This record gives sequence, C-alpha cells and structure tokens, in this order.
Amino acid sequence: MLIVDAHPSADSLCAALATTYAEQAASEGARVRRLTLRELDFDPILHQGFGGDQPLEPDLVEASDAILASRHLVFVYPTWWGTYPALLKGFLDRVLLPGMAFRFTGPGRWDKLLRGRSARLVVTMDWPVWAHHLMQGAPGRKAMARATLGFCGVNPVRVTELGAVGQADEAQRERFFARVRADARKDARALPRVPEMINDQVLTPMGGRSGG
Repeated sequence: MLIVDAHPSADSLCAALATTYAEQAASEGARVRRLTLRELDFDPILHQGFGGDQPLEPDLVEASDAILASRHLVFVYPTWWGTYPALLKGFLDRVLLPGMAFRFTGPGRWDKLLRGRSARLVVTMDWPVWAHHLMQGAPGRKAMARATLGFCGVNPVRVTELGAVGQADEAQRERFFARVRADARKDARALPRVPEMINDQVLTPMGGRSGG
C-alpha cells in the first residue's frame, strides 16, 4: 500500500489524515509506505510533453518503483479551485508516463499498465460535499478517478470526501479522522495477503529531507 500525502504543508489536516490512514492500515497488517510530495526533489513541469526526453529525478524513480510495487494507492489532498493542488498535478504529469502507466497501441486504443491496483482518494474541501457536487460537478474527483487513475487501469477508485473542513469544530474533526480510520481498515482488509509487497518495514518514509 502506497500512501501519497499531496498537501504542500506539513501542518495541514491532510497530512494528519494521511498519518491516520497509514497507522490504521498498518495496524490491520498491511505493508505501508508513505510518499510525501512536498519533501521530494523534482521539477513538476513536463517541459516537452510525452514526446520529450526529461529524465526522472532520483526521487521520482523511487516513487515510480513504489507505485508499480503497490497493490493499493492512496492519495490525500485538498480541493483547491475545484480540483487538486499543482504539486500533485506536477507529480502525476512526471510519473504516469507512457510505458509505465499506459501504452498507446493505436488510434483510440491503449494498454492500461496499472491494472490490478485499487485506489482511495481522501479529499478535503471548504465547501459542503453536496454543494461541491451539485454546483461544481466535482471536477477534481472525475479527473483523478476517471481521467487519470481509471485511464491507467486502476480500479476500483473509492473516494472519501470531507467537506466544510475550514469551519469544523473538534467534534467534526474527530468524525473526519474516524471515517478515515474506518476506510483504512476496510481497504487494508481487502488487500491480498502476500509475503512481500514493497519492503520489510511498516510506515517507511520515502524521499524526505526532513522526515515524514
């Protein structure tokens, strides 16, 4: 299981939710690895598109290997301007490359190279969830679940949406954490039990200059 903390701030609710999910999944016996995007050293701009030659930085090589070694991917991020932060978009642009995540085989045809993996999106937003769907159409959810992960073969992609987080009191925040723990428990129990997945350590931080 690879958990991607995609919030630019270490003091964010998303960072705390990512830790909660990781700890709960590990307590259920899942092999868990953390990937904290703000701690990685990489250029988030795909300067020449898919047709260019832009070598992956060492942190992105490690991240790509971790995605391929995982059976379940978890992305934790806030909703900004209806979708996800530029940090996550840049990471996806650089890592989900032809030959790694998909391969075009002809006009309108492609191989989905990330088949066999499931995903969980843990998404926070300032609006109530119902308003985000009704008034904005949840564009970030569609982009991640369908146009990105689904395009590459990840299925199912389940979504945990937490709304009105900016105005939440302590009781509401605890309900957010309780929901994330419940989803982590369910996801961990659904994983296939195999001898080795990524490494021999639980909660191994990755690519961090200042720790997880």
